Amino acid sequence: MEEYQEFKGATVDDAISEASIAFSVPSTDLVYEIVEGGSAGFLGIGKKQAVIKARLKGENEDELLKKAEESVNNEETKKPKFTMEVKEEQVKVDTYNNKTSINKKPEQKKVKKDKPKVEPKVETKVETKAVENKAPKTEAPKEFKKETKPVKEERVIVTPSNLDEVLSKTEEFLKDLFAAMKVDTKIDIKFNKEYNDLDVDLSGEEMGLLIGKRGATLDSIQYLTSLYTNKISDQYVRVKIDTENYRGRRKKTLEHLARNVARKVAKTRRPVYLEPMNPYERRIIHSALQNDRFVITRSEGEDPYRKVVIVPKDKRY
Repeated sequence: MEEYQEFKGATVDDAISEASIAFSVPSTDLVYEIVEGGSAGFLGIGKKQAVIKARLKGENEDELLKKAEESVNNEETKKPKFTMEVKEEQVKVDTYNNKTSINKKPEQKKVKKDKPKVEPKVETKVETKAVENKAPKTEAPKEFKKETKPVKEERVIVTPSNLDEVLSKTEEFLKDLFAAMKVDTKIDIKFNKEYNDLDVDLSGEEMGLLIGKRGATLDSIQYLTSLYTNKISDQYVRVKIDTENYRGRRKKTLEHLARNVARKVAKTRRPVYLEPMNPYERRIIHSALQNDRFVITRSEGEDPYRKVVIVPKDKRY
């Protein structure tokens, strides 16, 4: 049995999520104990993180639980069951002589029905002679015979004509945003003309605050910046914001988790539900297992609680 490891988070759920990512298994495969429940404090003063101790669930623990449930079910089935059959009968009461009589329903005789006789079919052949001076067959014009294949529309990439203005104003927007958040941040902006991508890299001492729970804060900053940038730009620009290579590290962690869970599903033949994720992280799970021979993936639920389900390929759920 593995030893317990300590994990921390803003809440108990956050600490459990950190443990599931560290062990690369869903939270249902963990055994954990709550050391401290955590508290929000008053206006941020006296805030404490939640602390749990977690380990992987042993291989025999699930089997012991199943045996216990089966033993309980067997005891219930051993109890004698009393059944009473009631036949439909007609009871007549003679009110003058105070007598009752029971008349059983008469049995109905089954009448055999004769099967209808099937008369043999007589095939009749009718010879038809070709009639001369038939009207010529009209063929559809060649233009309509050609099969039309759907044409894929290629994305036309056009660099904004006011690119310098977009870069400078976007940088000013981010500086004002981080000043309001009171976070000292260094901003590095680069524009990729091949894909019309505005890549923003952030660095500083308090980058954990900008990342947030599962990158939620970083996604919100990216969304707000994208709205502002495309408002001042005369062409669409895709904005990508990252810090300390968080998105690259998160992608590798999710791919590793997807492969481990896929092996478990292929072995146990049971579906596994992952934790709720944003659309970007769900796409990582789907793409990591799209060519897997034994499992398939699908998304269930509604945002922000939409999650990925990994199921065996030859079963339907």
